[in-house]
Amino acid sequence: MPGKWISALLLLQISFCFKSGNCGKVLVWPMEYSHWMNIKIILEELVQKGHEVTVLRPSASVFLDPKETSDLKFVTFPTSFSSHDLENFFTRFVNVWTYELPRDTCLSYFLYLQDTIDEYSDYCLTVCKEAVSNKQFMTKLQESKFDVVFSDAIGPCGELIAELLQIPFLYSLRFSPGYTIEKYIGGVLFPPSYVPMIFSGLAGQMTFIERVHNMICMLYFDFWFQTFREKKWDPFYSKTLGRPTTLAEIMGKAEMWLIRSYWDLEFPHPISPNVDYIGGLHCKPAKPLPKDIEDFVQSSGEHGVVVFSLGSMVRNMTEEKANIIAWALAQIPQKLKSCCLHDDYTHFSPLPSWLRAEGA
Repeated sequence: MPGKWISALLLLQISFCFKSGNCGKVLVWPMEYSHWMNIKIILEELVQKGHEVTVLRPSASVFLDPKETSDLKFVTFPTSFSSHDLENFFTRFVNVWTYELPRDTCLSYFLYLQDTIDEYSDYCLTVCKEAVSNKQFMTKLQESKFDVVFSDAIGPCGELIAELLQIPFLYSLRFSPGYTIEKYIGGVLFPPSYVPMIFSGLAGQMTFIERVHNMICMLYFDFWFQTFREKKWDPFYSKTLGRPTTLAEIMGKAEMWLIRSYWDLEFPHPISPNVDYIGGLHCKPAKPLPKDIEDFVQSSGEHGVVVFSLGSMVRNMTEEKANIIAWALAQIPQKLKSCCLHDDYTHFSPLPSWLRAEGA
């Protein structure tokens, strides 16, 4: 009899070890284009683990299409922007970045870059105001009892919604101009003596003069970020929360920062314990290539092939810029395929006639 009781107690104790975990409700404040393509990989995995994922979608969205995935829930709220307005902005951004910015150092394109980023900030601020001022929308979120907010740090507002809902939040981020968000909010250090600022155009082995340029770049971005916060976002956050606060204070409450890069691709620098590098999450197990692509690869010989991609935002290019790229690609012995990224698939095609070059 005592043996049976002991067996029963052991069985009861073991059963607690197999107790299923509770699934959570995740609220998402995403961004567009490649930002969405990367964060969606995480969201789909959360759904596979049994969590309920709800994506906040402004009516002006370009890439966030509820029809493309049935596993994610979308809540759309109205904005004063249209999808056409947003798409035109990103087209202008790509054109400025591709054709107008000087390429020597960040000192030569401060004003170009600042104007573009300020315009994007104004868009984000307007959309955020329209979201949190929508009482019916916010009431619906309150009643849904979410457990956590997952937000893209490059577009502020997710942290404000988390503060209003009184729930924790975490960030996804690739980088910010001059690493300002990572530094002043995430607590990540980027010593300018040996870490080139993003957009500086500098490499890891810097001369003394290049370090001076790097320091000037850092000071510029620091000043820009300070004025950016104080003039626009800090007053808005203080008014919305009903108390004096700052954008940096609210964003600084993030539980975790998921950096969409590989540690070994970054310049060495100290990181915080709540920062994790997650580059490559979008990679999927290899599938057999279509026959025409397979034949192309197999015919490449000992040099192999190069896949050339312009990312998720470039749709057309001037002939002059295309000829520069074609000339550069013509210098290598590999065969070449162009690659167009679109949401969750990759499409391969031969180079268009204006981007073909002898030897490419």
